[in-house]
Amino acid sequence: METIAFRMVLNPGQREEYKRRHRDIWPELVDTLRDAGIRDYWIFLDDVTDHLFAVLKRDSGHKMDQLVRDDLMRKWWAFMSDIMLTGSDGAPAQKPLVPLFHLP
Repeated sequence: METIAFRMVLNPGQREEYKRRHRDIWPELVDTLRDAGIRDYWIFLDDVTDHLFAVLKRDSGHKMDQLVRDDLMRKWWAFMSDIMLTGSDGAPAQKPLVPLFHLP
């Protein structure tokens, strides 16, 4: 199991809408993420900068790189695109974070 973290950017004033959409996350999307090998997924907000910090664990045989081609994932990204920064492929713009310390 590997732990990764990345940063995304929420549009200003969209905190409650982001929370609402994730509270009502589509069950079939949860299944898609789990089927891709994603486990223990957390997203945190820095409410000063509107940056989102995501931390997740993924199985060694994960298929996260295939999510960009998944129709349901792309539909979710389109649904979220009005409240967060996205890339040219429609996915949330992500900046990988480099691990510097771990307390096991």
